Amino acid sequence: MYKALRTSHVFDTTLKLYGSPLSTSTKRAIGEKRPIRVYYHRPHQRRAKAPGFVNKQPFGQFPFINGEGFILYESRAIERYITSKYASQCPSLIPASDLKTAVLFEQPASSELANFDRGSSTLVREMFQEHSMIGEEADETVVAEDKAKLDGTLDVHEIILSKQPYVAGNELALPDLFHLPCGARVKGIFLKLFSSRPYIRRRLENLECRSSWQAVKDELTSST
Repeated sequence: MYKALRTSHVFDTTLKLYGSPLSTSTKRAIGEKRPIRVYYHRPHQRRAKAPGFVNKQPFGQFPFINGEGFILYESRAIERYITSKYASQCPSLIPASDLKTAVLFEQPASSELANFDRGSSTLVREMFQEHSMIGEEADETVVAEDKAKLDGTLDVHEIILSKQPYVAGNELALPDLFHLPCGARVKGIFLKLFSSRPYIRRRLENLECRSSWQAVKDELTSST
């Protein structure tokens, strides 16, 4: 059912992440490359609703991690956990300072989920996953509605990023990386949404150039 991704990393054998190579949530959960074993689930093997799986992920979705019996699901929670667990090995992406800095980190993290993800993730599902996997055309009405939602969100992001290089301030942080999987996927088909906004385009290009993202993207692509 599961197969490990090919990689040259030395693994923490106590922690395993299970996900789909087609899933932007899996890419988000992996985030900055960490020494963990990642297993992918082929999308045509639809066993996610089986009792053994639901015991680990009650919604029957990917991804989830298993660390010697410690089960955690939801991609953003997983990436926070992994980032904290391997903080000594990778750049700091979660602030550990005063209260104001902490809540200014939480603000864009919440906004990504409540605003950016609402339009971008449904576009990805419509254009790349649900219909394409079974050979159907995307629902153009749904695509137009979600594109309009995302367009409005990106207008706000452009204003924010005109004042600071990253959504959480002057330093790269997890909320920026939360945007990356869906942002990169949507840009591939609706380039103008990003190219017409110079500050958003600059930030996304900077994130896409990171070696950690290239490693995650290439590994998951080679596994499809």
